[in-house]
Amino acid sequence: MNRKALLPIVAAFATIYLVWGTTYLGLAVLLRTLPPFASGAIRFALAAVIMYGLLRLRSARPLAQVPWKHAIVAGILLSGFGNGFVIWGQQTVPSGIAALLVAALPLWILLFDTVAFARRKPGLKDLVGSVIGLAGVLLIVSQTRSFDGSGGVLPTLSILFATFAWSIGTLVQRSAVKAGQVGAFACAQMLSGALCQALCALVLGEWPQVQWADFTPTALWTLAYMAIFGSVIAFSAYLWLVTKVPTPAVATYSLVNPVVAMALGAWILGERIDASAIAASVLVLAGVALVLWPARAIPAPIADADLQPQRCG
Repeated sequence: MNRKALLPIVAAFATIYLVWGTTYLGLAVLLRTLPPFASGAIRFALAAVIMYGLLRLRSARPLAQVPWKHAIVAGILLSGFGNGFVIWGQQTVPSGIAALLVAALPLWILLFDTVAFARRKPGLKDLVGSVIGLAGVLLIVSQTRSFDGSGGVLPTLSILFATFAWSIGTLVQRSAVKAGQVGAFACAQMLSGALCQALCALVLGEWPQVQWADFTPTALWTLAYMAIFGSVIAFSAYLWLVTKVPTPAVATYSLVNPVVAMALGAWILGERIDASAIAASVLVLAGVALVLWPARAIPAPIADADLQPQRCG
């Protein structure tokens, strides 16, 4: 491959590695002034509007052929529960630890694909990687008190629930998205996710807490960054990459994002990285590395990276 052809690929990898790694910091910043589900609803509604505007430049009816049943289900599981419960958990869980929990997504995708979807037996390498990664996740859960200081395990479990929802949503949408409809499906999915988070915010009584004063310049810039860069641009880079390089190579973003998130959390937010966090990081990332690369292609999340390895966060 010549340098001219390689440059766009390198740029796309840099985008999903760095931008999706920064979204956990963005979530932590938004939580300083806005409730979790309300902020997620606003962010994905904005992203859906921007995506729709871009699609309208190419077609008068860009959503006409979208399989709405699948888009709604995927949107609820991915942009709704998958992203929303990561934000909710990040109220006490440090951004780096949240990213590390989300990094285990390929393990859950493999598990749910094996048990309920493809029903294939995983290879020895996949099993070993899953056991190692699961050990890291269990270490995180057992050390919740030392990581976030709250002493409560519920926020950590909410992030685990988000990764389960994201994994199942990924497998649901895998058979629903047709060639040439990825952008339109993503737009419909983000809209469904925004409505889901808006409903969650309503149930939890978040909307009365939202005041105009909460939309500080920092909050507005962060919302714009998360919607434009975290959702539209990074997502487009991801979709383009999966058409150019093997899926396991693209899925390596799940190994890089936690490193970026933990570094930014420690540098900007002053989050503590102790020996337990480092040990958990080694276990989770080593397990995911065994499952992903080199390995058979495992479907990576077609969505925003918050939970993000989308991508739940």
